[in-house]
Amino acid sequence: MTDTPRTRARRRHDTTHRLEHDIDCWVASADTDGTPHLVPLSFHWDGHTLLLATDADSPTGRNLAGGRARIALGHTRDVVMIDGHVETLDLDALPTERGERFATRTGFDPRTLTPYRWYRIQPHRVQAWREVDEMPGRTLMRHGRWLD
Repeated sequence: MTDTPRTRARRRHDTTHRLEHDIDCWVASADTDGTPHLVPLSFHWDGHTLLLATDADSPTGRNLAGGRARIALGHTRDVVMIDGHVETLDLDALPTERGERFATRTGFDPRTLTPYRWYRIQPHRVQAWREVDEMPGRTLMRHGRWLD
């Protein structure tokens, strides 16, 4: 365990750093029957939303089209959990610059693949904790708003 739990401000700083610097995340989704699916995908954070891309016909693509996802960053002793609303977009729906930023950041350009789609995740809850001593106060965002 760590010596003392991080403050909310420190956790938010660490979470923002992870969003700005990590490239891959775990994406959890479920089908209409509730069957879970978990895959790693690359992402790009623009300061407000996460942008992912995957095959629209894959289990993850179909599940994300349902409008909800849970994203995990980090490892089990320094985790960020993001619950968000998903918007499905055709590959040509984003400005070229956003697609370029995604491709440059992730080293992967889905714009040449079909039937790939963009999936834009708008976080509505963000939690961050390292160990059990950080479980209290782990919620950093609620209803899409960062907490003070």
